[in-house]
Amino acid sequence: MDSSSSTYRILALTAISGELSPDALFHTNISKSYREKLLTKLKEEGLLKTHYRDRLRGYRLTGKGKQLLLAENPERFRFYLTGSSDTNQPRSEYPRRLRLQQASIAYAMLQCAGVEIFRDRKAPLFQPGTGQETPYHTALPAFYHSHKVKELGAEAIKINNSRTIGILLAPEYIYAVFCTGSALMKWEYRTELKVKALLSYHASQGILSGSRGGPRYHPDTPVRALIIGEGMDTALKLMESTGGFRKSYFYLDSSFDFFHYIPDDSTGETMIRLLCSPALQKALNGLLLSDLQPPCSDYSLEHNALRDGYPVLLSYDFDMLRLSRFRTALSLRGMTGHLICFDFQKTVLEQYFRETASIETIDLKKFERRFLH
Repeated sequence: MDSSSSTYRILALTAISGELSPDALFHTNISKSYREKLLTKLKEEGLLKTHYRDRLRGYRLTGKGKQLLLAENPERFRFYLTGSSDTNQPRSEYPRRLRLQQASIAYAMLQCAGVEIFRDRKAPLFQPGTGQETPYHTALPAFYHSHKVKELGAEAIKINNSRTIGILLAPEYIYAVFCTGSALMKWEYRTELKVKALLSYHASQGILSGSRGGPRYHPDTPVRALIIGEGMDTALKLMESTGGFRKSYFYLDSSFDFFHYIPDDSTGETMIRLLCSPALQKALNGLLLSDLQPPCSDYSLEHNALRDGYPVLLSYDFDMLRLSRFRTALSLRGMTGHLICFDFQKTVLEQYFRETASIETIDLKKFERRFLH
């Protein structure tokens, strides 16, 4: 089977996800009309089946579909399609199914953004180097599912309740990836803090140092949170959340030093490319700051530059924690600030800052034409 074909892409995404969300198909670059024909064909051939329960529709592989992929590339799919894992034997409970479907959207977005997602094309993680040559030469960025963290054994017990779906390794950062859909996800501060500590520790020990062909990291590599949600309105819910009863739902805390938010649409794919490219961020920052004055230390608040005496914050990376600190600092000082963001982020930031800040936007399409094509 041609691994570049649309058929393979759908079957492979379903295999590593356990249950494919219909919304994930939007990120496969397959036209809607052809997608519908292809899904009908795959079901007629007995490779794919629809699973509908609790008003949640998804797609799962049949036994025939699993055998086809295992015969095609056992190294890539054995982990997902054998044993009693959630991907091989998906449960029927709504929360579990929803989590699998949200992960399928994240997988599709990451793949569209040029992130490596397949096991056989990445070096193993969390394994000391042997000094021997290996066939692995992982190119960054690369995504590792949370199952990889569980391979740490006893260490992983400490973070079993983490909501992260996996780890995105970028050239200068490590992202813990979360999917929240359109609602606030469950959140345990201590558990997520342990996730960051665990990843930081293994980076500092050199286990991610490239000794087995994997990526090489400095001991002080930042570990950031990357949250994927439904549209930009969900970002406002996250930023304004107080955690609910007993702080059991998400709120902006200190478990991570950065909380980036991206929507689960095509703009999110662009944001993944940007967040995974320090060079691209540097070039964009240089362009945006070129006609602004340098920041002022006397202001005692975090900002990137000044415009006519007003503090300016580059907010296109949508770090919710940084945005929260900026709004709080402006309010406490009775100041007005200025934000620079992408056009699709403007409405939410207007609602969040109100009269506290003015907003200037970057045209996303022009950015893509200039920097990504």
